[in-house]
Amino acid sequence: MNFLESIRVSLRALRANKLRSALTMLGMIIGVAAVIAMVGIGNGATASITSQIQGLGSNLLTISSGQSNSGGVRGGMGSSDTLKMTDVDKIQIGTAVKAVAPVANTNGQVVFGSGNTSTTIMGTTQDYQEIKNVTVATGRYITTDDVDKGARVAVLGPTVVTDLFGDANASVIGKVIKINNVPFQVIGVTTATGSTGFMSSDDMITAPISTIQERLLGKKTVRNILVSATSADQMQAAQNQITAELERAHKIQAGQSDDFTIQNQADMLQTMTGVTQTLTMLLGGIAGISLLVGGIGIMNIMLVSVTERTREIGIRKAIGAKGMDIMLQFLIEAIVLSILGGGIGIVLGFGGSTLAGKALKMSTSISPMSVLVAFGFSAAIGIIFGVFPARKAASMDPIDALRYE
Repeated sequence: MNFLESIRVSLRALRANKLRSALTMLGMIIGVAAVIAMVGIGNGATASITSQIQGLGSNLLTISSGQSNSGGVRGGMGSSDTLKMTDVDKIQIGTAVKAVAPVANTNGQVVFGSGNTSTTIMGTTQDYQEIKNVTVATGRYITTDDVDKGARVAVLGPTVVTDLFGDANASVIGKVIKINNVPFQVIGVTTATGSTGFMSSDDMITAPISTIQERLLGKKTVRNILVSATSADQMQAAQNQITAELERAHKIQAGQSDDFTIQNQADMLQTMTGVTQTLTMLLGGIAGISLLVGGIGIMNIMLVSVTERTREIGIRKAIGAKGMDIMLQFLIEAIVLSILGGGIGIVLGFGGSTLAGKALKMSTSISPMSVLVAFGFSAAIGIIFGVFPARKAASMDPIDALRYE
């Protein structure tokens, strides 16, 4: 019997037992669909985290104050006032550094008429807009003149506008609000961007840092200094330059610990990407176990099929079929079941990934490699787990097979 005839006989046997064939494929369908969906969700999570980190700013370096130490208890990063406005002037704009912006934050109660809200008040300079890619929907952003004069002006986030005025589209330019009982004139409203990191830029009020330091904080220190490198390739050079400049300014000797910390956006991105990729591989591996279970299911069903068709095997051998013909037939059946199950699993995997993305409100990304690996693994499992039942069928003695009831 030639190869094509073996395929026809195998397909005819599968069609004759449709329910059994469908149940046999079920394990492969679930396995392939699970692998594709889980990897798609993992890739989507990686892309989302990467986008959020990149949204924090362009080629961003964040300089934070050092840690306080009181009674043997160390505070968190930024708990000690070690950064001042003079440190901002020490950071030289040049080949590696594109822009510098100090940041001083506090929380405040904001009031306008009968409306009030509690939100983050951020003092900074005009360069913050460039570093953090801030766009203004209406009005204008703070300027150098505002900072130099200590002007009591404020730029509101869209969430603040809604909470304070009751309408996201309210006309607020020129209105006077009170922040901790200090009057500020609204000069602009930023474009909605959503939350990035631990702080929502939409639920924030921005004002000149000189005004915030004098009117709300009562001190000239800054919490952070944001630095934008000229390019991604220059980030390490910018970090080295800033470290050297601040160590000289703070009179830190060789061997002493710095009283500031510099966080590199590229390092953060690399770390988070590595974590999410590991989780993606873990999810794919867990889902891949179901493929193995599906392969065991195929082997079990094929063994049952061999037992049920013992007389058929005996008759075929009696009329001249060789052991290789019998083995090839059962092996083809196992492979066909695996390939069909894998194909259906691919379709369900795409659908499951899309539905999961909508349910979790995140994008998913299915890579062609994950599809090829899942499908190839399902086909390989058909061969591996189909060999034993096929060999058992091929090794049957025709006389014993004909006597089987």
